[in-house]
Amino acid sequence: MPTDEITAASDTTDTTAVSVTSAVTVTTAASAGTWTLGDRTVNRIGFGAMRLTGSAAFHGGTPSERDRVIGVLRRAVEFGVNHIDTAAFYFSSLRSANELINSALAPYPDDLVIATKVGPGRDPSGQWLPMARPDQLRGQVEENLRQLGRDHLDVVNLRLLTGVGSVAEHFGALAQLRDAGLIRHLGLSGVTDTQLDEARRIAPVVCVQNRYGLDIGRQNDELVRVCGEQGIAFVPFFALTGVGREAGGVADSAAVVSVAQAYGVTPAQVRLAWTLHRGPHVLAIPGTGNPDHLVENLAAGALRLSAEDLTALG
Repeated sequence: MPTDEITAASDTTDTTAVSVTSAVTVTTAASAGTWTLGDRTVNRIGFGAMRLTGSAAFHGGTPSERDRVIGVLRRAVEFGVNHIDTAAFYFSSLRSANELINSALAPYPDDLVIATKVGPGRDPSGQWLPMARPDQLRGQVEENLRQLGRDHLDVVNLRLLTGVGSVAEHFGALAQLRDAGLIRHLGLSGVTDTQLDEARRIAPVVCVQNRYGLDIGRQNDELVRVCGEQGIAFVPFFALTGVGREAGGVADSAAVVSVAQAYGVTPAQVRLAWTLHRGPHVLAIPGTGNPDHLVENLAAGALRLSAEDLTALG
């Protein structure tokens, strides 16, 4: 294991404090290495905020107690996480991911990169709205700015919905907001290689977020390769659990279980390590409201799978 380790609290019954209560060794986010996201250096293991809200719109779940979630966010940053993925539409009847991030982390550390998404939207009741028009994207950007308490956004991903063809008008509108200083860097989510090429002719793309993982479909293998060649970060979502496993409906494969047993780790850690092995430009954003799972996710960054392991996993 790498030596990027710090002492953390092993008593997780009170997660509102970041202070140390009893000593255990925790691998930090630096164990997986770094990547340059635009002009910002981030550790390759970040944090996804979607699960913080427990929104039924995101495959069920109950939000954790507020102070517990805030404690997890603070610990994540303490353990070296400096890349957090969120969105204004990550909310439930009780929780807003952006508000939780603001409450937990503001004033923000200088090295923290917060990436958000625009395009989709939800009304106050949580119902999904149609894809935003290009002229509505500024309002979504400003909504994220208000909720996060920032004067600019580090990274904004244009999240594309099924059926969207050309991205030129939408991405062009975001490029104008970047030129106005509201956005630092641009990315894409749910994108095809054709849409990526079209966007890159308008403005630089620093990251692509698509569904991708060991056992949830490998249809984006070629896009992962292309992003690596172009120096674009690939940030998979559902890489750790997948939609089916979120609901408890997918069993771990025999290969995943075998590799996990060989290293004395969990199947989830094997899937996360496999994701990071796909290339130095692949960034992981596992999310959790559980402090123990946070520690496990960070430890997966130090898991070095062998060539034989990767072959067995397919």
